[in-house]
Formats: sequence, structure tokens, C-alpha cells
Amino acid sequence: MTAGIVADSVVNLCGAIGLAVAAAMLHRRDSRGSLTARLVVLLGTVALLFLLRGVAWWTDNAFLDRISLIPAALIPLGALVVTEGLLRRHAHRALKAIALAGGVVLALAGALGPVEFESQHTIVLSAFQLAGFATCAWLLLRRDRASLLAWENRAIDRVAFGAVMVIPFIITDFRVLAPSMPVRLGALGALLAVTAILIAGASAETQRQGGLLTLLRILGAALLGTAAAALSPDVDAAQLMRFCAVVVAGVLTIGLIGDALRAMLQAREPGVLDSIGASIAATRDDLIAELTRQPVFESARRCREDELTAYDPPLLRDFLASSRVLRRADAPWRRAVTDPAVERMVALMDARHATHVIVLSHRPVDLIVLAVSVISADPATETALALVRRLLVQAPERQVITPTCDDADAVTSPSSAPPSSDRP
Repeated sequence: MTAGIVADSVVNLCGAIGLAVAAAMLHRRDSRGSLTARLVVLLGTVALLFLLRGVAWWTDNAFLDRISLIPAALIPLGALVVTEGLLRRHAHRALKAIALAGGVVLALAGALGPVEFESQHTIVLSAFQLAGFATCAWLLLRRDRASLLAWENRAIDRVAFGAVMVIPFIITDFRVLAPSMPVRLGALGALLAVTAILIAGASAETQRQGGLLTLLRILGAALLGTAAAALSPDVDAAQLMRFCAVVVAGVLTIGLIGDALRAMLQAREPGVLDSIGASIAATRDDLIAELTRQPVFESARRCREDELTAYDPPLLRDFLASSRVLRRADAPWRRAVTDPAVERMVALMDARHATHVIVLSHRPVDLIVLAVSVISADPATETALALVRRLLVQAPERQVITPTCDDADAVTSPSSAPPSSDRP
């Protein structure tokens, strides 16, 4: 088994795994959507192609290699069906007839035709696939933008870009068109395209983050492949390209698997915002009690003005008027270190071992102090704190006793708590 065959097999097996994971992720997001069903079928067909190719080349099985031509011939038809779903319009009947008839004929010819015509079949199949992808990209780009929503237009632009981007990678899969390529990159192109599609379904900020993360993965994998190739005594340009292709395909596949597992785990154990969103709590104290069940908020304690007499609440009011969430690491919060209000707030946070203070009200002073572990103090947690503060401020107050700074260990049931005379 040559190095080229090993690289081709590994890249295709990675592509099969990655596309199967992507299909499962899409199905999990929207199991009943018509467009989702079309995408899942297309991704499953392409994944089957890569799986059959990878196993056939690894085991030198000519039968599996010929069987793999069946899903290869049906890919243009699947791409056209997905294009119809994206545009919410039927393609021209002639295009669908060509995609269907051509796919069936090429599939049967590849699986059952004589071996003598294998080269001619490869040329026709490659032209059929490239024409199919180019046609789908053309239909997507010349669509009626006014008939679609803004987010649909943005998603279609990215899908069209992915269809155009994958064409050069597909060419390398056909030795007739690219005889000097040291490794076939069709599966790698499919991994890049499906990663772009998954990113396109997110918000604008998440798209930027996903794009940067994918770029970092590719660059890191390319550097790792270069380093691995340097360990080989007889490394050359072809071997270097094989190493890089294998490592990049593996990293992209592992990234897709990691994203899928993270989504599954988050669904099983809802985060702070998911828990609050599913909660039936209607009052501020009920919401705080719900929050304390989350690991990030388990140290949260509510401090009202009458419990903060040692910290001069009238002095804190002006300081807290323009504050929402205070981080201990940001002290003195754009004020002088010697500012009396800053000194008292720092003293409060130090006394409670707090890293954050959520300001519910500045008149009267009403705070939630909590300690967030450095492991959990990421941008997502900071955003969750800000959103939780907004939810708590808008929640109606109720006259109950909740865990306070002075009695952190006391747990009082809302139904048995006596009314507080200093609350409205």
C-alpha cells in the first residue's frame, strides 16, 4: 500500500465521519423540516460515497470501488433538490430530468458497465458532477432576492460560495483531470463546505467566531502536518501535502464531533439561561432561588440596603446608578482608587469573597454578590450575568425572606416566609 493510497483512504474516511456527524446535527436541530430532510439525504449520500471509497482503497477492493460510483452519480440530483429547498422554488423540469436521468445512467454504467470504459466513464462522471455543482451555484446566485428573507439570502450566499469552493477539490478526485495530485481532496472540500453551512446557520457574532475558530483549526492542523512531515527522512512536496491533508481532514472531523457532543451535553444539562427560560418562577426571589441551583450562581447572595449599613448605602447610590454588573478585576471601575464609594465596594466584595456584583437597584441599594470561578469566567458567562440581571430587574418583587449576606446558610421556604415590612 503506497503513501498516496493511505492518504486518500484516511481523508475519505474522515470526510465520511464528518459529514455523517453534520447530518446528525442538522437532523437534531430540526427533525421535521423539509429543507433539513433534503440536506440530510444529500450529506448521507456524500458520506456513503466517501465511506465506500475509503474502505475500497484501503482494502484494495475493486467491487466496493465500483459500487461507490452509484452515490457519486446521484450527488448532482441531491444538490439540485437542496437548491430547490433553499430557494423555495422548483427548478426547471429539464434540469431535474437531466439530473435524474444522468444520475441513474451513470450509476448503472459505473456499477455494471465493462471495465474497458472506466476512463471514459470517469471523464463523463466528473463533467456531470462539476456541471451539477456549477448549475446549483448559478441558480443560487441569480435568485430573486426580494422573494426571500434577509437571513435566507445571507445563508444562500454562503452555500453558493461553498458550492463554488468545493469544485476545485472535486477535480482532484478524478485522476484523469488531475493526474499529478499527490492526494485526493474531494472529502476535504466537503468538510470545509459543510462546516461553512453549519456556521451560516448561526447569528452574525457566532458566524465570525466560528469562522475564526475554523481558520485557526486549519492553520494549526497545517502546521502540525508540516511538523509531522519533517519527521520523515525522505520528505518531499508530495509527502508534505499528504501529511497536511490528512491532519486537516482529521482536525475538521474532530471539530465537528466535538461541536455535536457539546450540543448534546448542553441539551441534557441546560445552562443558566436555558434553565431560567424553562423555569415557572414568576417573582424575583423565585428566580434567585432557581439561579442558586446553577454551579455559577451557587454562591450568590442577595444584599439589601438595610444589610449594607456598614458600607454607607447613601454613598453607594450615585456610584451604582450607572452600573449594571461590577467585576472585581475591573476595579476601580474608571474612578479614582481613593474614591470612597470605590473603597466601600471593594471592601464589600473582599468581605464576601465575591468576583461579581449584580446591581438590581441603586435606590434603594439592592445587590447580588457572587463568586465566579476563574475557570467559568469566560465571555459567555459574563453575557449570562448581564442577561440574568435584566431578567431579575424586570421580575416582580415579593415579600419573602431569601438567603442574605448576614445569613448565608439560612434557607426559608417562600410559602412559610413572613412578610417583610421594609419591602413594598
